[in-house]
Amino acid sequence: MNPPFIWRRQALKFAALALCARPFAALAQAPQAAPIRLALIESMSGPFANTGEAVFRNLLWAVERVNARGGVKLPGGARPLQLDRYDSKGQNEEALSALRAAMDDGARIVLQGNSSATAAALVDAIDKNNERDPARRVIFLNYAAVDPVLTNERCSFWHFRFDAHADMRVAALMDVLKDDAALKRVYLIGQDYSFGQAVLRESRRQLGVQRPDVEIVGDELHPMGKVKDFAPYATKIIASGAQAVITGNWGNDLTLLVKAAREAGFNGSFYTFYGNALGAPAAIGDAGIGRVVAVADWLPNVQTSQSEAFYRAFRSRFPKPADDYVHMRLQLLIESLVQAVERAGSVDTVALARALEQADVSLYGQRGRMRATDHQFQQQLVVGVMDRQGKPGVQFDVEGSGYGFRVIKTIAPERAELPTSCKMKRP
Repeated sequence: MNPPFIWRRQALKFAALALCARPFAALAQAPQAAPIRLALIESMSGPFANTGEAVFRNLLWAVERVNARGGVKLPGGARPLQLDRYDSKGQNEEALSALRAAMDDGARIVLQGNSSATAAALVDAIDKNNERDPARRVIFLNYAAVDPVLTNERCSFWHFRFDAHADMRVAALMDVLKDDAALKRVYLIGQDYSFGQAVLRESRRQLGVQRPDVEIVGDELHPMGKVKDFAPYATKIIASGAQAVITGNWGNDLTLLVKAAREAGFNGSFYTFYGNALGAPAAIGDAGIGRVVAVADWLPNVQTSQSEAFYRAFRSRFPKPADDYVHMRLQLLIESLVQAVERAGSVDTVALARALEQADVSLYGQRGRMRATDHQFQQQLVVGVMDRQGKPGVQFDVEGSGYGFRVIKTIAPERAELPTSCKMKRP
């Protein structure tokens, strides 16, 4: 590791600690309490830096909330959470270097999510480390890497996923798409790595089951994070006669795709995993009204007073429109961790993992529970369609764009749940 990298990492850690200064004040009476270190390994630079920063804000807010109420209660006294960030630069090797650095810094709880390929590399490295070096075992909390294999054939005792996996999300989108009788032609497009491939594979399968009358007129993958101009893809989508696009694209790969399609004159629908944030609504504009569909664990326009209070609390903490990216599951992740540590009575990784298997938490009316069989979090899903702010059901917009998402389908946890093929090896 070269000196400039060390300096950058230390600077980021000091910045994170400074941001957490206010909640730590609640623990001033017990300065001897060592913090429980959480290592966020994510893209903080490069083409997907905006996604990493968005995750950091969510986790920071959750950590602040825990520390403000006194920290994590343990037999030896309450301990604060400390969130450190490590830049993976969107590369697997960098993520593995960051993992080693985090472990050297004393972190035993790792968080990552914005790439299933990176998550798979981390799971493999953590499995090997935990078998080889029991004194430095690590737990991996995954909030967004949704390749189904991570809780199926590649499941791990040390890995816990708090987002619905790709097959669950596709099933939720199909619950809406299957009722569109006018839809006859769809175009499948995704990022060329494990997650993007999984989305297209499951979309093909579920279309065959639920809408065999729908023709797939395009089916392609593109390099992740490298396409700067999606105009050629937009041209092919229009030429195919597609009435809808199904994509799992995220970050700039989604924003640039939908922007190119809009500029090319595509008038069809987009069925997306992440079309409700990170610049996509603003890029789509009026062309997305009634046409862009997104699936999530929660949306700001869920029509309950508790949901509204949750969203307003986040916006009070991060009032800038550009920072408007909040996910309930990241808050439930931290609440699950705290519950598990307190139930285990320690931060011993084996005891903590066993306690996490029993996690069952609620926050602002949203409940989630961990399925011990495969460590897949189970929670309700919602599907929303884009509309102008102020329209019925669209009280809140996204990132100051003037567009928000009206909830059109709520899928209960028991309906969202899917079987698993996990055969977990336990210590």
